Amino acid sequence: MAKEEERSEEKPDHHHRCCCCICHEFFKSASQNPHKIAVIHASGGARICRQFGYNSNNNKFFRSKSNPFCFHGDELFTYSEILTSIKSLSYLIRHVLDGANDPDLIKPSDSEHVDNATITSTDTPQILAIYMVPSVEYIVAVLSVLRTGEAFLPLDPSWPKQRILSIISLAKVAMILKCKTSFHSSDSHQLEKSEWLADRTGCAVLEMSMKKNHDKDFEFLDLEWPCQSVKVRKFCYLMYTSGSTGKPKGVCGTETGLLNRYLWMQELFPLHGEEILLFKTSISFIDHLQEFLSAILTCVPLVIPPFEEFKINPFYMADFLKAYCISRLIMVPTVMRAILPAIQSLYIRDVQNCLKVLVLSGEVLSVALWDVLHKILPKTSILNLYGSTEVSGDCTYFDCKRLPMILKTELLSSVPIGIPISNCEIVLVGEPNEFSQGEIYVGGTCTSLGYFLDPTVSSSNYIELSQVSGHCNGIPFLDKGCRSYFRTGDYARRLHTGDLVLIGRKDRTLKLNGQRVALEEIENSLREHPNIIDVAVISHEGQEKFVYLIAYIVLKAHDEIHMLDSHIRNWLAQRLPPAMIPNRYVCIESLPRTSSGKVDYGYLPDPAFISKKIKSNTHITLGDSDLLEVIEKVFSNALMIGKVKKDDDFFEMGGNSITAAQVAYKLGIDMRLLYTFPSPCKLLSALRDNELAYKLDFGTSVDWEGKPKVAYKKRLSGSSLEICAGANNESALSVKRLKVDSNTYELLNSTTPGHDMPWKSSFFLSKTCSFSRCNKVVYGGKYEANDVRQACWSAKYPINGKACMRELWKVHLKSCVDASPLVVSKDGDVYVFIGSHSQTFLCVDAVSGNLQWEAKLEGRIECSAAIVDDFSQVVVGCYKGKIYFLDFMTGNVRWAFDTLGEVKSQPVLDMQRKLIWCGSYDHTLYALDYKNHCCVYHISCGGSIYGSPSINTVHNMLYVASTTGRVTAILIEASPFRCMWIHELGVPVFGTLVSSPNGNVICCSVDGHVTVLSISGSVIWKAITGGPIFGGACLSNALPSQVFYLVRAGI
Repeated sequence: MAKEEERSEEKPDHHHRCCCCICHEFFKSASQNPHKIAVIHASGGARICRQFGYNSNNNKFFRSKSNPFCFHGDELFTYSEILTSIKSLSYLIRHVLDGANDPDLIKPSDSEHVDNATITSTDTPQILAIYMVPSVEYIVAVLSVLRTGEAFLPLDPSWPKQRILSIISLAKVAMILKCKTSFHSSDSHQLEKSEWLADRTGCAVLEMSMKKNHDKDFEFLDLEWPCQSVKVRKFCYLMYTSGSTGKPKGVCGTETGLLNRYLWMQELFPLHGEEILLFKTSISFIDHLQEFLSAILTCVPLVIPPFEEFKINPFYMADFLKAYCISRLIMVPTVMRAILPAIQSLYIRDVQNCLKVLVLSGEVLSVALWDVLHKILPKTSILNLYGSTEVSGDCTYFDCKRLPMILKTELLSSVPIGIPISNCEIVLVGEPNEFSQGEIYVGGTCTSLGYFLDPTVSSSNYIELSQVSGHCNGIPFLDKGCRSYFRTGDYARRLHTGDLVLIGRKDRTLKLNGQRVALEEIENSLREHPNIIDVAVISHEGQEKFVYLIAYIVLKAHDEIHMLDSHIRNWLAQRLPPAMIPNRYVCIESLPRTSSGKVDYGYLPDPAFISKKIKSNTHITLGDSDLLEVIEKVFSNALMIGKVKKDDDFFEMGGNSITAAQVAYKLGIDMRLLYTFPSPCKLLSALRDNELAYKLDFGTSVDWEGKPKVAYKKRLSGSSLEICAGANNESALSVKRLKVDSNTYELLNSTTPGHDMPWKSSFFLSKTCSFSRCNKVVYGGKYEANDVRQACWSAKYPINGKACMRELWKVHLKSCVDASPLVVSKDGDVYVFIGSHSQTFLCVDAVSGNLQWEAKLEGRIECSAAIVDDFSQVVVGCYKGKIYFLDFMTGNVRWAFDTLGEVKSQPVLDMQRKLIWCGSYDHTLYALDYKNHCCVYHISCGGSIYGSPSINTVHNMLYVASTTGRVTAILIEASPFRCMWIHELGVPVFGTLVSSPNGNVICCSVDGHVTVLSISGSVIWKAITGGPIFGGACLSNALPSQVFYLVRAGI
């Protein structure tokens, strides 16, 4: 039964008298400010933010003199221009709908489909689809459709074609509006390829342009204002939403609902025309309507970034906020949480001064996120809005300035959704014995008309509540007859202040052990954990109908989830009842999301697979317990620590080549097994698993006073290649070859059944890693700048025999190759990344030789590639001066930074600062932020840069040399970075500099000299060699007092 009714104070009716319709309101505002800037296509600002990041001091040089808040390259549109375009397009639309033809009208080949599509009832508006990206053209199209008295349907060009075709069919679209966007970017290419719309949908497609004027053609037409028309328009827009069922449902939204939301916000936080707003939300999301309506109806300049900018990198949002001094922002909490690192930057004061109102909506806002936002944006009014497409976007609000007072008496994990907005009503419907909570029903002006041509769904979601028979805590409702309410499926409870707080959804609320469990509440609690970025919790039915909870967690650091498992459980047990503690925790890189930014639970990894994987990786039988204890004891003795757990990583706990050799000796195993299986549990599984590439017979003898030992023999035959791995704590450039007892270890023959590529099992490491030129290693998400735990290839052959190499596969690169390959082991697969002078960059499966993808760059490739720490992007430069950041899986260009000279220097990863350092022939060294895709620092080095920069992590110094002989030392401990000293050698340096552990820098020049500089830049010693040197020097831990180098004479 109806339990609780929250009713807003009725606002005066003069709101609707002074704002009869959207078209009239815009006409009045635009006519009063014809020459004012209405819309800014921010192509210029996007370019600055993308390449350099925003710097209030430097970027003033890129601003337009005529419009100080704009940048060179931005395109500006005045209210007069938009008003003229609306008049022209609305006349053209009415002309075509009445049966006329037009040169810009693309008709389908089958005209019968058009007749079927345009069948409508007399009281239902015709549906005009708008296939455009957020742009000034989209705004003109929306207002033009409203001006004709019909309804518009946003079609997001980023949707899959099948979804677009399905929605056009469901909506009975009469005509499609499209345009070639004014943005000069890759977006226009996608829109220009939309000719398929007419033939595949059977609808006529009308192409519009801001540059065309059709007034002269339609002077005889006199369009009446929709608010003055005898024909009452039932709804003015149609938006399709997947909802909780996954089936697209067309919501018939009303103009009254849009105006009510606009007028309520204008009364609460009025816009005066001096502010600047941002239109960045996808047109598939209801919030985009208020983003541009609130601006154009109040004559506030509206900044529109290029369509794909925020999709490629959400961190650009922070740069746009600063660059354009955005006054008001509407955000989904998840996206806001993601861009926090960018907002909390050096220029946070710029955002604090300009951002007056932050509106968060679309999902639950956690108290933890509010607390962070409140601290970094103390002057900003933060609003938490609740609603859905069915209620015109928003129906309740909460001003977060009241939250500290509420938290004194209420224990909350999520911010309240507050009270109804003007002319909206909220009813809680729940169990008879639950007086202050229930499902949210929404009524009033904000409620939409229902679902388009779907009476079955509408009847189950739009409910008639009899207000004379319902009771609220024993008090009868006001007798107003029957009224339609939208059933949201969300549950809420009322606080003592009268504010509502969400407690879950109908379809995400379940009972476990007799207790109601809201999965959202578990998610909100986990998001407060200091090590967790984001989380999604689902329920899964296992064997014997047992329901358990799985938490998919995105961690801040690259920690293994098992290392935090027990800690998170204990932490959560202090906040939630036992029934709400997840049974399993799964660490993933990111959560799948819908186009509106919400978590897409349907695309989370299969729980059944995870369950099987976890079980197979952690199961230890009773018979193995003694051996596991032996391995743990050996680990702890070698590492000189107290207790080692079965899942602890040997190397992450401080192990190196020396301690690894000690463990291998005590256990009687080959040391390479320890690099492949670094935890006691994994090592034990490898030793006893007869499904591996080899079979083991081992026995155990334990001498607790001496050294425990596991002796085994690997019964294999043949010979092949093997990989040797060593580690050290100091120098990057030494590799120790492993000694393998030929009496106990024989390599696998390539003809063994089931093992076509025998070396892969030896090569494969249990963690993701990469190997590139000079044995640079990225291992397990940690960049070993000094090549700790580096690897090398070696060939093993019998003492009295012969060995051979054979060709496994080959890939034609079409031209000469100057650079060494990048080899990456990831998720059990091995890949080779290599480029050539043919301007192609390839990803090849190292096992089969199959081409995974091929990227065509703008210039020939003369340098080796690098990979970022999360292995999501491969970085490579080209002869045309661009540094490309390519998607690891697809090869698509995520970002391309343009230098002014050839790039022949291999990029270098600086994981500590999340940077890629790379030099160019434009004499400049660049520091590129690969998370935010911007340049954060650059310095001139006096000449072309050929060798890679060298980073000394101990002293936080970076060294780079140029072809003029200049050596530059940069302190990179903290931003801003600064040049510490410059040393002029006087002759070119082509090789990469080498930094020793004590901070000395070794330089090899083309005149044959080897010069060693101190950390302060002074010469320690200098030697002459037998010829020119074009490469860098090498160091070895085995011979720490010696320097190795190669000269042109072959010495």
